[in-house]
Amino acid sequence: MDDEPLNIVLFSGTEDRLQAAAVMASGAAALGRKVNIFLQYWALDAFRKDRISASLGLAPEAGERGATLVREAAAAGQQPWHATLRVAKELGEIDIQACSLSMDVLKIEEQDLDALVDGVEGVTAFYLNAGDGHILFI
Repeated sequence: MDDEPLNIVLFSGTEDRLQAAAVMASGAAALGRKVNIFLQYWALDAFRKDRISASLGLAPEAGERGATLVREAAAAGQQPWHATLRVAKELGEIDIQACSLSMDVLKIEEQDLDALVDGVEGVTAFYLNAGDGHILFI
């Protein structure tokens, strides 16, 4: 297994894409791989204390069929993306950082963020922490 971290740039704030990122992070953590998640714009907005449990909608391509399937999965017990990330952080080393530029643009203060977020950093710090690891953009 690669010793380099898995790095996820999380831009989208839709529930399906947030869930995809949470599942990818969880899988990597379960395998003992370090994960760095860099929150930008609409993903960052989803990590606000007052929005983290809100319904955030799905990507447009999901359509009504996708919305129905997601509702059925939730009714069957699939946990929401933020719960998946909390469990993933218990499994392994996952560092979630808010993008400082996105914080400025969206006028978000660090105290506005859920405890899942470990801190705030710039893009240069993200790249330095990423090393030679893979970078996923979601």
